[in-house]
Amino acid sequence: MTDAELRESLHRAGYIADESLATALWLAGELERPLLIEGDAGVGKTALAGALARARGQALVRLQCHEGLDLSQAAYEWNYGRQLLAIRLGETQPQGLKESDLFARDYLLERPLLQAISSEQPCVLLIDEIDRADEAFEAFLLEVLADYQITVPELGTLHARHIPQVVLTSNGTRELSDALRRRCLYHYLDYPSLAREIAIVRATLPEAEAALIEQAVSFVQRLRREDLAKAPGVAETLDWVRALHRLSFKALPEDPHALAATLACLVKTREDRFQLGEDRVRQLIEGRRAVGVAEKSPT
Repeated sequence: MTDAELRESLHRAGYIADESLATALWLAGELERPLLIEGDAGVGKTALAGALARARGQALVRLQCHEGLDLSQAAYEWNYGRQLLAIRLGETQPQGLKESDLFARDYLLERPLLQAISSEQPCVLLIDEIDRADEAFEAFLLEVLADYQITVPELGTLHARHIPQVVLTSNGTRELSDALRRRCLYHYLDYPSLAREIAIVRATLPEAEAALIEQAVSFVQRLRREDLAKAPGVAETLDWVRALHRLSFKALPEDPHALAATLACLVKTREDRFQLGEDRVRQLIEGRRAVGVAEKSPT
């Protein structure tokens, strides 16, 4: 599969990637290297891994990172309940149980990292928001990403049956180590251009009116240029257009009061909502009209 074919497959899976992103993802697969994607929340980093899995017809294994994430949550842990039950049952048998019997693979609970390594079929491994995990976990992750293996002291080193396509995402809440970055290909995913975001919304919400999609996306693009604590991402754009469509709007309402009532889909902090009063919303709506006039004017 070429990078152009991958881009087309992602499109069919519902994800519209630009050429640079598709090329980075294709190279990561060809070189069997993880792809680290950084960008603001809501630009489509997590959705990319899901679309890639659908495009390839593979399972998606997701590890959601958070502060305090440890080995037992990310890779594996022993099934202590079953081990205890086996010990009690062994007490009734003449030969009993040996310690090695209790640490057989059957008693191992696979968490996302080991699940991806042990998969019978190729899969996509999403390590989501790696910047939320501690540096200690990041150090453990290096073994997995460098050699696609996990060492379990009681069993030895478990090697990948198939090398998974690994996608790591980061919102940039902390700086990642140089060692982790060296093991990955890198792509910064920015907010989409106007044309690309319109295409994304059309592909996701084909039932919405074309005029509504174009005007709503233009409004969101202008809104992102405001001094907001949290700029709306693509997910918020989709929610907003979906809400406007459910309210039977065929185009963006020109009444600031009516429009302001729907901003719960876009604005997610008290400060931002306070900043976007009806006067400012009216100015953003008028900006739509000005752009429309400019686009139709002869050059």
